[in-house]
Amino acid sequence: ARRAGLRGTYRAFLSSRIQNLDSIVRYTDWDLPVVNIKGDVLFNSWKSIFTGDGGYFSQPPRLYSFSGKNILTDPTWPRKYVWHGSLTSGERAVELYCDAWDSDSPDKLGLASALLPSLTLLGQERFSCNNSFVVLCIEVTSRSGRRRRGVDSQELTEHDYHRLLD
Repeated sequence: ARRAGLRGTYRAFLSSRIQNLDSIVRYTDWDLPVVNIKGDVLFNSWKSIFTGDGGYFSQPPRLYSFSGKNILTDPTWPRKYVWHGSLTSGERAVELYCDAWDSDSPDKLGLASALLPSLTLLGQERFSCNNSFVVLCIEVTSRSGRRRRGVDSQELTEHDYHRLLD
């Protein structure tokens, strides 16, 4: 994200050993829309992804790499699957996230979803971990939160920081 010139904090759209997928975004931001890097709305809210329907896209999504390529039309990604390791509720799928995303073994399994033609983000297909699928990234810092911290201002010096505290 930084190499692409994007600000903010980005996390992989993956369940982990210690965190369910739905909780990678702060609870206070769950009602915010989910947009791609070009500002197109993908979901009306973060929480709407985890209602149990598999995170259904109402139309073919426009998902872009950090270099600006549409992953659904670009041949760089021949298989249009996305890893996630989560149940449709957002809860991590125990034993189905490639040994905490640390394994590419054909003997380990992870959950992934076919983006086309299914139009679901949280499909429940099991694949061996030696598959090369897309890993989506999500910005986890809300725009309003960044504004409060002064996203366009430079970092504070130590002196300015102490003045701010006084």
